[in-house]
Amino acid sequence: MFRIIFVLDILNGNAVHAVKGERAKYRPVKDSVVCGSSAPVDIITAVMPREAYIADLDYLQHLGDNFGLIGKISEMTKTMVDIGPENMNDVEKCGRIADTVIIGTETASFDMIVAAAERYPGRINVSIDMKNGVVLTKDRKLEMKPGKLVKKLNEYNIKDIIILELGKVGTSAGIDADFLQEMAGLSNHSILVGGGIRDMDDIYALEKIGVSGTLVATAVHNGKIPVEFIH
Repeated sequence: MFRIIFVLDILNGNAVHAVKGERAKYRPVKDSVVCGSSAPVDIITAVMPREAYIADLDYLQHLGDNFGLIGKISEMTKTMVDIGPENMNDVEKCGRIADTVIIGTETASFDMIVAAAERYPGRINVSIDMKNGVVLTKDRKLEMKPGKLVKKLNEYNIKDIIILELGKVGTSAGIDADFLQEMAGLSNHSILVGGGIRDMDDIYALEKIGVSGTLVATAVHNGKIPVEFIH
């Protein structure tokens, strides 16, 4: 079954609309067709997703955390959570409040990904964070083309790989089907796609090329992806 995973970006206790990874521009969700509130628990109650991807933008920016709120949501649905882990202590904190811990190339090292996969086999998702097709990282061991990194990760016991194009987040810009088909073909893991999903046509296109699932928020809030496909 193709996985449509609902995204919740939390900042200052509110669900915010993420645009292109430019966090200074994030504002609380409004004008949503699914919920009139920007309170994360209200939105999850309205959408009732099978799975939710939650990003704690406060912890990511070293401004505090939303762990209590995320723990509550994890009791309501299956969660994968990104707190921007920079070390194994962060991974452990995230593991206490989430079903699956997301480790992104933007904040993590390759050695940390390996250590986390060994300590939490099958509970780690690796997010290949990209801008304009280039992997975002501070670690020289991760400085490679996305396809090469996808193949390198085949050796490790991780759950899913997320291909996240930050430049497309919140833009409804559509998908690069050829590139994503190539990534799915290179990976032994399930490939999830984030950024730019417009509507159900994009969902069907992703399913057709061998992608396992996608992350969606904007297309749910504007009604292009009906909530019944997410339950």
